[in-house]
Amino acid sequence: MNDSDFNALAEAALARIEAALENCGADLDFETAGTGVLEIEFDDGGKIIVNRHGAAQEIWVAARSGGFHYRWDGSVWRDTRDGSELMAALSRLVSAQAGEPVVLE
Repeated sequence: MNDSDFNALAEAALARIEAALENCGADLDFETAGTGVLEIEFDDGGKIIVNRHGAAQEIWVAARSGGFHYRWDGSVWRDTRDGSELMAALSRLVSAQAGEPVVLE
């Protein structure tokens, strides 16, 4: 995949995450903190950082439970270790840090 394709796919994923956060109803805040970086903030001061990593052509997620790398498989972003899909994994991570069930679609 070339850089232009990666950037378009990564930006679409970040926009989808923002829209899902906006509609999830959880008590959290989020903001774009620069090009390709999304910060999700929780009441306890914790954060989840989602960013695109151009050199690796991956979306990286940093959460309390660890760091995760997602690579485009032709149809979805998949974790490079366990194969989980990005939105499903973010739903679990956000739920854990928010202390309430959150489904990001």
